[in-house]
Amino acid sequence: MRVKKMSCLYAVLALLAPLALTGCGDKKPDAEAAAEQTSKDKEAAGPSESLDTPPRDQNPNGNISEGRTSGPMLPVYFDFDSSQIREDQISRVEGNGDYLKGNQKVKAQIEGNCDSRGTNEYNLALGEKRAQTAKKYLLKLGVAEEQLATVSWGEEKPLVSGQDEMSWAQNRRDDFVILAE
Repeated sequence: MRVKKMSCLYAVLALLAPLALTGCGDKKPDAEAAAEQTSKDKEAAGPSESLDTPPRDQNPNGNISEGRTSGPMLPVYFDFDSSQIREDQISRVEGNGDYLKGNQKVKAQIEGNCDSRGTNEYNLALGEKRAQTAKKYLLKLGVAEEQLATVSWGEEKPLVSGQDEMSWAQNRRDDFVILAE
């Protein structure tokens, strides 16, 4: 009886083996399928765009807006867990200072923002440090103190809601918002 069962099992396996080895005839090789998928992904994403802010002189009305910052001023971005103005952001602060010195009736609020990592209390304190750092820099540049106010939003007003480094980097910033002209 055992031999008969084994013979049947071998017969079934012999019939099924060719089916298992053939697969679908229209399946593309992995490299070709990957290249086609990459091409589809590029089409779906649309044309690439630069993330750089255009220079002020290329904007016809001079009132660009980046994030919550009132144009023609620009936001200032910070490194993770830092309130020091980055080297690549100094020209932004100086540009904002030039605008404010040239428009002494303008009153601006410097709004300190953080990414979502850390406690609410910590992020409120860090946002305040960021806003105060920018204010001190502007005062050294000659901007009148009565033109400036500060507030910290901590992590409460994110621009980008993602949980990745690019999103977090956009949320670590000072916004410069015009209150009165």
